[in-house]
Amino acid sequence: MATRRRAEVRWQASLLEGSGTIDSTTSGAFGGLGVTWKARAEDEHGGLTSPEELIAAAHAACFSMALSAGLARADTPAEELRTSATVTFQPGEGITHIALTVD
Repeated sequence: MATRRRAEVRWQASLLEGSGTIDSTTSGAFGGLGVTWKARAEDEHGGLTSPEELIAAAHAACFSMALSAGLARADTPAEELRTSATVTFQPGEGITHIALTVD
């Protein structure tokens, strides 16, 4: 059975001068997350998130679930998996690299 997830974002002003807020998600697990171009394209995030940071979180979570399922099928279930994902974003090009690490 397919599931649907929704997120609502409000953006104000131009790309470079503007800012946005991830207002809500289907689950209600988070909301009110600020996002700007500067937070996305520069190392100085100022406590704001970026699409790439959210993609990194989603990728790490999905990979952990898939690995956990595979290990369980092989009769070697994991007690704990610690997965990190690093997403590289190059302005003008987009996402150029994603690296996963499992401890």
